[in-house]
Amino acid sequence: MSEHLLVGLAAIIVLGIGAQWLAWRISLPAILLLLVFGFIAGPVTGLINPNQLFGNLLLPLVSVTVAIILFEGGLSLKFSEVREVTAVIRNLVTVGVLVSWVLTSLASYLIFGLGLQISILLGAVLVVTGPTVIIPLLRHVRPSGRVGSILKWEGIIIDPIGAVLAVLVFEVIISVGLEKASTQVVVSIFKTLVIGTVLGLAGAKLVIVILKRHWVPDFLQNPVSLMIVVFVFVCSNVIQVESGLLSVTLMGIALANQKWVSLKHIVEFKENLRVLFISSLFIILASRLTIDELSYVLNFKGFIFLVLMILVVRPLSIFISTYFTDLNLKEKLFLSWMAPRGIVAAAVASVFALRLVEAGYEQAERIIDITFLVITGTVAIYGLTAFKVARRLGLAKPNPQGLLIVGAHIWARSIAKFLHENGFQVSLVDSNWANVSAARQEGLQAYYENILLEDISEDIELDGIGKLIALTRNDEVNSLAALHFIEDFGRSQVYQLPKLSKFSARSEESIPQHLRGRLLFGAEATFSYLDSKFASGASLKKTPLTDEFNYDSFQSLYGEKALPLFLIKESGELVVMALDNTPTPLPGQYLISLVDNGNENED
Repeated sequence: MSEHLLVGLAAIIVLGIGAQWLAWRISLPAILLLLVFGFIAGPVTGLINPNQLFGNLLLPLVSVTVAIILFEGGLSLKFSEVREVTAVIRNLVTVGVLVSWVLTSLASYLIFGLGLQISILLGAVLVVTGPTVIIPLLRHVRPSGRVGSILKWEGIIIDPIGAVLAVLVFEVIISVGLEKASTQVVVSIFKTLVIGTVLGLAGAKLVIVILKRHWVPDFLQNPVSLMIVVFVFVCSNVIQVESGLLSVTLMGIALANQKWVSLKHIVEFKENLRVLFISSLFIILASRLTIDELSYVLNFKGFIFLVLMILVVRPLSIFISTYFTDLNLKEKLFLSWMAPRGIVAAAVASVFALRLVEAGYEQAERIIDITFLVITGTVAIYGLTAFKVARRLGLAKPNPQGLLIVGAHIWARSIAKFLHENGFQVSLVDSNWANVSAARQEGLQAYYENILLEDISEDIELDGIGKLIALTRNDEVNSLAALHFIEDFGRSQVYQLPKLSKFSARSEESIPQHLRGRLLFGAEATFSYLDSKFASGASLKKTPLTDEFNYDSFQSLYGEKALPLFLIKESGELVVMALDNTPTPLPGQYLISLVDNGNENED
């Protein structure tokens, strides 16, 4: 028996993380594979039985995990992102929620024949979109302009709103008498808002004080902050049922917008937890379904309901709520095509459906079935098409190949200008005004900024930019810049110049790998080496490789007199020549290299 439980627990983690990795490898939405793996592990094979594994702890465990996910989402919401679209977000989480609630309730009532009360509860559950699916999709699509910020804010704010709506409907259903129910709803809304705000802000203040006054050592800062999040969530729920999600979301938003302490390491910790929690939760909740429950929605009625949710409910909620805003048609269309449901919808549906079944409402079981239909359908459809839609609307660029170059000194400008002339978007950042001014005079986009500022990514236009190369003479600045932009570009796409250690001939040993970006070009390609090369007249060359003149021919001709820097593939992809995994140039590709003066090659 114990071995079976151990296998089930291990399967949750293995399948969850395995689905995340496989989704990354084949460029599919991770949640789609998580649902598929969960269905196979649960109703199909019976490998995982969450009720047997967790018993009465299942729903409390799901609730706490969702709270942590929403807190982490709140940490990513900064008011500076929404100064221009505050009215849009306000309308989406008020008017938009109301439109979605009414239309979804009506659709479920007419199509599935659910009772009016159950239909209204289902409508409240399905108003949410959710950061667990929105944020990964936005990272994949990388839409330009303001639609990304709008979707992220809507997804995170609307989750606790949907949960509170579900609580209110639930309390109305189990109340006796309309008058009593109406009074109870008003009181519940007031208590939820007050308690959620007070406890959320108090929790944020406590974290700030603890970090600012150094009351805990560095190695305990993440666990202590996690402890406070769970404490606030539980206290809020004890005082007012299901108000905890609002509390932790507001706590995260408050922390994200304060200026007293740095939360970068806490944010990174919570992001890692989010991946583990989302993976595990989707496997657990999907595996709870049965074949009978799936058959209830996998039919013509389920198809019609899903089509209405995607083609009618979401577009109407967007166009009605944004009618008096300055969003253009393309932005409205993209917002209309991005409303996947996530883990909060699944968790809330599971909690209230089971409670209503216990109270004698047998139809409430169908809430879970329909919710998972909508989650699976919207994640699949939006996940597989959102990028194409964004490109068609001109709101996203495919696989951005542009570079952000840290340093705008003379030879950094030479590299930037050469790449720009070959069709790649390049931006430079430097804190030296003379360098920035010279770059702008040469027609390059350059920012007069300190690359180490905490909010630097908000001041730089990153549309079309997919890589960072740090070329300053200061190795520490290069390392910090690389670490700063890992979140934006991914660890595989941040690079810096190597540094030769006086204790080691190997440059990669002089800076620990986890404290730097990938090392550029070659072990000898330090700042002083490149500076001397450019000063002595070395120039940049673009060499087409063919079957007759391949990379071996190039090396035979130039030998050590040429330093390969970049590779342009036939697809137009720009590859940076990195020390840790240098690609082999192939015929049909172009090699950009730094060649000593006196060595010429016809392009």
